[in-house]
Amino acid sequence: MTQQQSVIGGVTVLIVEDEPLVLDMISQELTDQGFAVLEADTAEAALSIIESGQTVDVLFTDIRLPGEMDGWRLAATVREQKPELPVIYATGYTVERASQVPGSVFLKKPYRPSAIAETIRSLMGGGNGTAN
Repeated sequence: MTQQQSVIGGVTVLIVEDEPLVLDMISQELTDQGFAVLEADTAEAALSIIESGQTVDVLFTDIRLPGEMDGWRLAATVREQKPELPVIYATGYTVERASQVPGSVFLKKPYRPSAIAETIRSLMGGGNGTAN
């Protein structure tokens, strides 16, 4: 448990999800697991957080988002500024994975909220980054 705590300690996750109940569920789970959480309901709001200089260690984004930008484009845009930022994509729809940025992970809904925390630990600990 000490190793997981040291991996989690100080890790801030930016969650981008437009469904309030899903956002709340993910946020609560990650907070309970010891992560710091930032929330956005659009890609544009997420970019504002990134551009404000707040620390973001992991980007967790839904693919289908309201507004001009989807999760694929959000991740690509953020990676231009932060090339090493771990990205976790999630969707309940069938999609092609061709738009994923390198070193990212794709989770298909429905997923267990704890799977997100496990995936973050894997990404932060240098795991192979494969999860479903």
